[in-house]
Amino acid sequence: MGCDWLLIDGSSLIFRAFYGTRGSPPTVHGRDVNAVRGVFERLARLIVQRRPRRLAVADDEAWRPDWRVELMPTYKSHRVAEPVPPGLEPQLPVIRDLLAAIGIDMVGVPEHEAEDVIATWSKLASGTIEIASGDRDLFALVEDPRVCVLYPEKSGLAVIDEAEVTRRYEIPGRRYADFAILRGDPSDGLPGLRGVGSVTAAGMIRRHGDVAGVLRERQLNRADRAYLETAMSVVPPVADLDIPLPPGRRDAYPADEEALLRLAAQYGVAESCARLLDAVASLPANPAREK
Repeated sequence: MGCDWLLIDGSSLIFRAFYGTRGSPPTVHGRDVNAVRGVFERLARLIVQRRPRRLAVADDEAWRPDWRVELMPTYKSHRVAEPVPPGLEPQLPVIRDLLAAIGIDMVGVPEHEAEDVIATWSKLASGTIEIASGDRDLFALVEDPRVCVLYPEKSGLAVIDEAEVTRRYEIPGRRYADFAILRGDPSDGLPGLRGVGSVTAAGMIRRHGDVAGVLRERQLNRADRAYLETAMSVVPPVADLDIPLPPGRRDAYPADEEALLRLAAQYGVAESCARLLDAVASLPANPAREK
């Protein structure tokens, strides 16, 4: 039996699908739908492999939330220089509309990222949770034996649990966010502490426990202290958004057959939609809905 919940980082999935299928020919209608096909094919495989009882996709309503940028102007600054590719942008609403027609929940929250939605759902959901994402920020949510991350690598999906976080970074399994803050992360625009790399950051975590312990127990200059205090408000995923846990599945699929047939034909993606529909329709019988 698979996990109780499969929570999918929609942005991670979409971008990996888009870049992994660039160069695919457009449909007979002349539209680029490589990301649509790629997302649905990957999602179908993931569902068949993991066999969750429920699943939901988290969306990025903001690629770079203003409130995070106001606190830390360097936060994910690469997203300004590298915006959503022109070939992907028109495919995003198509993916959302088709998922809705099939009956797969895709949820975003204004001024928040997918990681915040997933963090909130993880707090609300009961049972075992697998988070599918290529974003290491979500390693911060790992919690044995309840929550792990399915992280894509060349060899396939790596299951990241607390033991794996410790093996990779030599830190306690739930301390990845603190580690990233101290070491820095160019992909997130985190400068880290000056002169502190992975080894030193891991040693600081083992000695002081977390960033709060570093602030409390070490002598720091004003700039380093200000950076750490700010990063503690910016980096960890927000886990208390005012959103409910979605149903996670339907009693029957598709949710809207007429819309699904129309959209699949319009965009020439009927085969990919059929595979995803087959995958969700074969999930275990609908359990009692979360209260």
